[in-house]
Formats: sequence, structure tokens, C-alpha cells
Amino acid sequence: MQIEFNATKRELQGTSASRRLRRAGRVPGIIYGGESQPQPIDIDHNEIFQHLRKEAFYSSVLTMNLDGAQQLCLLRDVQRHAYKQIILHIDFQRIDASHLIHQKVPLHFINADSPAVKQAGGMVQHIMTELNVKCMPKDLPGFIEVDLQDLAGGESIHVSQLKMPDGVEAVVHRGEDPVVATIVVRGGAAAAEELEVAPTEIQVSTEKKPAEKKSEKTDRR
Repeated sequence: MQIEFNATKRELQGTSASRRLRRAGRVPGIIYGGESQPQPIDIDHNEIFQHLRKEAFYSSVLTMNLDGAQQLCLLRDVQRHAYKQIILHIDFQRIDASHLIHQKVPLHFINADSPAVKQAGGMVQHIMTELNVKCMPKDLPGFIEVDLQDLAGGESIHVSQLKMPDGVEAVVHRGEDPVVATIVVRGGAAAAEELEVAPTEIQVSTEKKPAEKKSEKTDRR
């Protein structure tokens, strides 16, 4: 997916200059990386706000139109107002189409209503919601699917079991294979059957015990 947006080079910097930009409906930001020096920028607030509402904007190679010149970049950081729907600052990183990039990609879970959930009463527990991947910019996927169809109750799916797109490699620590999702079996009828124990028979005797003889006390004088 190709996503483009417009930006302008920003000359004035500092807290006061940033406040004036925000009052004018602009968002201060910066683009850095590559062989060029970091460049302060500003972007129309409404334009960037609408882009940030889309999931793909966070995990796609973006095209920034900066004063007539196009630059490929990735979104790296967004600062938002604590309670207002206002973008305060935004960071982008330049990329080279001929070099590998690292980026976090969202995970999309499919077939969540598998037999383990519908019939066995299991519940899907998402351990991961995004995955760090390594690939060329042209191969960066918008998301990675996680198929839960064949996952039985109590089982888990790991990163190594994911079907990765061509040219895309998951980035994990050496020797590790993190869990992506698991099916947790909740307590219920099935659990009750497993814990059911046959009642213990208690025998009650109806025979009367012989009366005990009272011991006679002998007075000794």
C-alpha cells in the first residue's frame, strides 16, 4: 500500500515556535536518518490526524512530499495530547529502498471461532499483537495473519509456525520462539466431568453390640 502525505521544511524551532504552529493548525515534527542531516518539518494537523486513524500508516513505507521532493520514510514516534484529540509532535525516519529495514507489523488473527473455542469452550488469549520483522522496503507487509483454525484447547502457536510473506523474516532473540496466541480452556461442564469422582459406599452395621458387664467393686477392709 502506497501512502503519501505533504510536509513543509520548518525553519523556526523551539517551544514558542511549536505553539504558534499548533495554533495555526500545523504539527511540528522531524525526519532523520540516512546520509542527510535531521530536518525539522511541519504537517497539516487534519491531514496527519486522518492518516493516523489507519492501521496501515504505522507499518507501511510512507512517501513524504517535502517541498516538492519525495522521501521514503517510516513513522517512528507520535506525541499526543493527554486528553484532547491533538497531535503534538511526530517523528519519521528516512529509509533507502536498497537496504533492509526493521519494522513492527500488526498481527491479524483469523478463524478465532475454531472448534476449540465453539465446541470445547476455549478462549483465545493473545500474547502478541505485533511482530518485529526484517525485510526490504518493497516487501514490508501491512499485517501478518495468524490462523487459529487447527489450534486445540491448551495448545499454543509460536512465531516459527507463522506463515511469513516472501522476503519477510521475523526478528526474535537467538534460540527463542515466542508464543503468539494460546487457547485457554475455561472451567465448566467438561472440567466437572474430568473431576467427577465415584461416590464412596459407606456400610452401616445394624448388629447390636453385646452389653458390657459392669465391673463389681469389692470392698476390702
